[in-house]
Amino acid sequence: MSAVIIGATGGIGRALTLGLAERGHFKTIHALSRSGGGDWPEGVAPGKIDILDEASIEAAAARLKEADPVELCIVATGILSDGDELQPEKSWRQQSMAAYEQVFRLNTFGPGLIAKHILPLMPRGERAVFAALSARVGSIGDNGIGGWHAYRASKAALNMLIRNFAIEWTRKSEESICVGLHPGTVDTALSQPFQGNVLDKQLFSAAQSAGYLLDVIETLTPANTGKVFDWDGKEIEP
Repeated sequence: MSAVIIGATGGIGRALTLGLAERGHFKTIHALSRSGGGDWPEGVAPGKIDILDEASIEAAAARLKEADPVELCIVATGILSDGDELQPEKSWRQQSMAAYEQVFRLNTFGPGLIAKHILPLMPRGERAVFAALSARVGSIGDNGIGGWHAYRASKAALNMLIRNFAIEWTRKSEESICVGLHPGTVDTALSQPFQGNVLDKQLFSAAQSAGYLLDVIETLTPANTGKVFDWDGKEIEP
């Protein structure tokens, strides 16, 4: 069996790839990214994918189809800010169509199309896990402070897709598991501009977060499908 990490050259994606390689559960780990590169240990196979281009996703899936069955797929891509042009909104006055389009394409539409092409490659009748990095701020019930409109909405929409995919996939395979995962606040480029109010003990290194997430994945059962879980395994309300 093989595993697939999409966004493998990002902070959390690389840590997840190296963490899986260290655990040694998979014959091959496909480390997919837009660059298709990376310095990887034995057993990790780099490859190209652009989640904003469905033709690229389809081509990557076609290559994976020729390899071992995919038992685990983790989508570790996402965007919160991008320098001065894209920043989380503090007010409804700061909304823009350009921001919504950029954030939703990366955080919601891309992972959705990955599921379209990767889920058919995963085995039926046995345990298989499809996971996408979500965020606690995507929880409607947990939202007590507002703001960050595009990011929150994109993650809430991703969580709905995860639920939809879980329902459909369970009809095909009762052993399937489709979940969202919140990695905590991780010391990566995505969170660096917003770490000022984060306590040291609440700021994880990428390796820490990846280790926690892989532990959660190992404990998941089909009863957990369609849900979103924190880095410590606690369910996040919709």
